Amino acid sequence: MFQDIYYSLLKEYHPIISDSRQSYAWENRLEIIDSSTISLFKDILSCVGRKPNTGKRKGGIKVHTQINLQGKVPKLIWFSAATTHDKQFLKHVQLEKGKIAVFDKGYNDYKTFDEFTENGIFFVTRLKSNASYESVKENDIPNYIDDGVIKDEIIRVDIKENGAYLKTIELRKIAYWDDDNKRCFEFITNLNGMNAWHIALIYKKRWQIELLFKQLKQNFPLKFFLGDNENAIKIQIWCALIVNLLLTVIHKKIKRKWAFSNLASFCRLHLFNYIHLIKFLENPEKDWLKEYDAQLQLKFSSS
Repeated sequence: MFQDIYYSLLKEYHPIISDSRQSYAWENRLEIIDSSTISLFKDILSCVGRKPNTGKRKGGIKVHTQINLQGKVPKLIWFSAATTHDKQFLKHVQLEKGKIAVFDKGYNDYKTFDEFTENGIFFVTRLKSNASYESVKENDIPNYIDDGVIKDEIIRVDIKENGAYLKTIELRKIAYWDDDNKRCFEFITNLNGMNAWHIALIYKKRWQIELLFKQLKQNFPLKFFLGDNENAIKIQIWCALIVNLLLTVIHKKIKRKWAFSNLASFCRLHLFNYIHLIKFLENPEKDWLKEYDAQLQLKFSSS
């Protein structure tokens, strides 16, 4: 039920939440995929990591998420135990022809990449450090390309399933030197006609989903749960997502600048106050106590 409420609200308010501003034509096609693990105090869902000295592990639930770059809130949520491999979520993502999916190397699956290419879906991700590939051709790097691009080449990788060879596919590999972090990133993609620097920029845009996870964890109580079973935990997460969506709508509607955390704190403190939220947020300096008293007098006199 809570899942249905979230998706119905998303459908209603999507035009308000969506940001139509863009610097590049590909931004409205960009779908960001990632997951965040929420630790639990009981072993409700199996967890990953080293086994503690006590021999007991906390449970963990993994929240797999898909957002559109311009959407600000999740368009798709899928829950799993923390032990579930990230690439399993690729079976559930909503990607139409022409979309560009960007995700971390934990989602790497060459068989899925081949299916993306056959269906006209594009992707950008990082190459795993232990990846085995054959370099086929090195592409020229034009002078106008960002200096951070140090290599652009075509590689071949083998698709295997249960250890058995299936086929070989070609991908594009780009090496990019990030001067801010003083490290080299290697990306793989099936976007063959795009500027190499834009490939690196697409991956950088993945940070948008990290900001979403940070916003959720900072403003909503996802460290302490009211129930100790899987369903209760999922309900509480869906409730947090619903509130986050509604506050995002309010944040987008009001003209006055409010920090999202301040907006969430105010609503938390005044849940039971009889006040018009939008009007207050637009003009918080007004004497709202008199306004509240006037509304109460009008209410009781009419009754």
